[in-house]
Amino acid sequence: MKTIQLTLLAGLGTLIFAFVPPTKLSTLTVKPEASKIEWFAEKVTGKHNGTVMLKDGTLKLDGNKIVSGSFNVDMTSINVTDLEGEYKGKLEGHLKSPDFFDVQNHETATFSIKSVSDLKSNPSYNSEIKGDLTIKGITQAVSFPAKVTITDGKLAAYGELVIDRSKFDVRYGSPSFFNDLGDKAIMDEFTMKISIGAKTDV
Repeated sequence: MKTIQLTLLAGLGTLIFAFVPPTKLSTLTVKPEASKIEWFAEKVTGKHNGTVMLKDGTLKLDGNKIVSGSFNVDMTSINVTDLEGEYKGKLEGHLKSPDFFDVQNHETATFSIKSVSDLKSNPSYNSEIKGDLTIKGITQAVSFPAKVTITDGKLAAYGELVIDRSKFDVRYGSPSFFNDLGDKAIMDEFTMKISIGAKTDV
């Protein structure tokens, strides 16, 4: 009787294994023309905003779930959108200088996805993305909420990432490094609103 039971269990295990669907991995290429990165920064006396260009990126999917990904951002493309003329040019030049992001020596920032999990606590977002962000050659772990939609081999994603610039050695006007800045202080945290469009490689 035991032999029959063991045989039946082994046969059932084989059937279950046989009906497990195979893993379906695919690669999506990020389309810079269908993507946008906006930044928003504040200081004691006001605020500024602008854009920076996404160079390229890829996403790995298991079915309709993101399992990994990487992105490259062109830091030389830092653009100020709330100013015009001379003041716009001066601020863009300052942000690109060694005082801030030193784009001559660090042309690219990168983000590598380590995990994506379901997010049910926030009605505006359905995913939590965790990964490594590298700015000025310094890598820090970050996480942020995002809304991700994947249909027919195409992906659309939107997220808001709050970055503490002081962790990436961006010190100019930072109250974390300098005392008595008064109304010249610039907040350490700035926000990046990120929209991504990607589709399956053909």
